This record gives sequence, C-alpha cells and structure tokens, in this order.
Amino acid sequence: QVQLVESGGGLVQPGGSRRLSCTASEFPLDRYAIGWFRRTPGEAERLGVSCISSSGGSTHYVDSVKGRFTISRDNAKNTVYLQMNSLRPEDTAVYYCAVFFASSACSDYVVHDYHYWGQGTQVTVSS
Repeated sequence: QVQLVESGGGLVQPGGSRRLSCTASEFPLDRYAIGWFRRTPGEAERLGVSCISSSGGSTHYVDSVKGRFTISRDNAKNTVYLQMNSLRPEDTAVYYCAVFFASSACSDYVVHDYHYWGQGTQVTVSS
C-alpha cells in the first residue's frame, strides 16, 4: 500500500517559517502532480493549499497563502516541498500531501481526485 510521508511540522512563532517535505518510498512521485492540503482545528474537511505539476513547471496557490507559501519539487530526491513563510496563527493545521489522479486541474482540490494520503504533519503557529 503506497502512502506518502509528510515531515517538517512543529511549533513556530507568528511571522516564522517552516518547510514541509513530502516523499514516498518505491513510488515515482515525479510522474504526478502533487497537492498539499490542510485540516485546521475543528474542521472535518481537508482543504487544498497548493499543488504542483509533475515537471514542477506549473504551480497553484489558494488566495490565503499566495505570496507566503512556495511549493517545489526535487524529482531526483522524489520529494515535494512546501516552504511556508510569514506564518500566521490561522495557518495552524495538520498538513497533508497526496498524489493527484484525474484529468481535471489539480487546483480544483477535489479530495477524491487525490490518493495515497500521508498521516499528515502538525504545524502550530503560536507565540
């Protein structure tokens, strides 16, 4: 069973930065678009944050993180990153990555179009 692994979460002060990583063993992430989602406290749903095409040439961000977060990938390392800067308390969430399997746009962030979800990594923004 393929499962992605997220890492890099932790406690960070408002205005700080954090870089999340998403990787998979024995699964070629470089063939697929990858999305980052998050589930904030008290929310049942995972909401899309950012996604990146298989080549890395196309990226998308939701408005709430645009200009603060940067998604990238290193296909040689089979890893996708989410660099988060200028973090705010409202960014506190469990962050997940997943593989996009659909003919639509990854930026639609339809949860059912994504598979091989990881366990998530907790990011807490607090002073």
